[in-house]
Amino acid sequence: MKLFEVYPLYDVTPVRAKDVFVYDEHNKEYLDLYGGHAVISIGHSHPHYVERIKQQLMQIGFYSNAIQNPLQQKLADAIGEQSCLHDYKLFLCSTGAEAIENALKLASFHTNRKKVIAFHNAFHGRTSAAVAVSDNPGINAPLNKQQEVTFLPFNDEKALHQALASKEYCAVIFEGIQGVGGLDQPSEEFVFTMERLCKKFGSCLIADEVQAGFGRTGTFFSYQKYNISPHIITMAKGMGNGFPIGGILVGPNIKAKYGMLGTTFGGNHLACSASLAVLEVLEEERLQEKAVVLENYFRTKAKGLPHLLKIKGRGLMLGLEFDFEVAALRKELIYNHKIFTGGSSNKKLIRILPPLTIKEKHFDTFFDALIIALKNKDINY
Repeated sequence: MKLFEVYPLYDVTPVRAKDVFVYDEHNKEYLDLYGGHAVISIGHSHPHYVERIKQQLMQIGFYSNAIQNPLQQKLADAIGEQSCLHDYKLFLCSTGAEAIENALKLASFHTNRKKVIAFHNAFHGRTSAAVAVSDNPGINAPLNKQQEVTFLPFNDEKALHQALASKEYCAVIFEGIQGVGGLDQPSEEFVFTMERLCKKFGSCLIADEVQAGFGRTGTFFSYQKYNISPHIITMAKGMGNGFPIGGILVGPNIKAKYGMLGTTFGGNHLACSASLAVLEVLEEERLQEKAVVLENYFRTKAKGLPHLLKIKGRGLMLGLEFDFEVAALRKELIYNHKIFTGGSSNKKLIRILPPLTIKEKHFDTFFDALIIALKNKDINY
């Protein structure tokens, strides 16, 4: 049997990993500045993480949500403590796309409406409703296009007001920092306007924190840079440091009833233990606070790079936008300098999404390599 080939693959085969490094089958070391799409939050194979999962696996790994699982409440308490969102409620699932699906479904239940507002360059996932609110026609099948979605530009208050005034929209979904879309951010004024207009016209405001959440941007969730209270918050990726887990936080005005949401694997014992380990390391090693310090260091190191147009992002969700397309540059960084970076729908942007355990010396290694690669670009590209 062959694999169903939907991914273009780099010719690298990692077989083990530790902290900010991965190692291939020839024991070559690669600096991981991408964290597998921002998934690796506390470093590969963190000892506390490994031990916690190991101990849980020896007790019970899984049972259905038809029984009591005190680890779910323990995880809810820990997320509430670190996010300061004590009046929200937690529903657990397995992936970011599943979190988005549940958030949109819940908003539709709550408002009894079906239309959604999303934003240009948004990416929210690849399943039915999640892909429909992603601004990429190439990954939307005819089935997905049945969803009624209006895409607006960030910061167009007039267009947002006009749409929401129709009172046909169940939700506005936004990323505090766009991930796949290229690290663009709405203005502070527009974020406040979204919240105000959603309240005025009875729509739910959904903050998609699947990529940006769990301390990556220097606040627990990226939207917390602003003083707003979304109705629903989605999360996944860094939540489990590689173990599949996702969830939504549901605001106090939305009421639960039996059967409205459900999941087979969400909130299982192993997943909860993995996420609890992440939260414990985030707190113990003060990784959220360190993300702010490391952002400043990264920005200082990046200043003056040739061909650089912009430094984008926040915390350890960062990007370098150049005056040329970066696909060849990223390949050189992988194959010649053994450094993983990320791309985006902006073909001129390198995304930097490292484990939050990264240190200044690792950025030194990256910028030394990048300067060499940029010189080669002028000669060979």
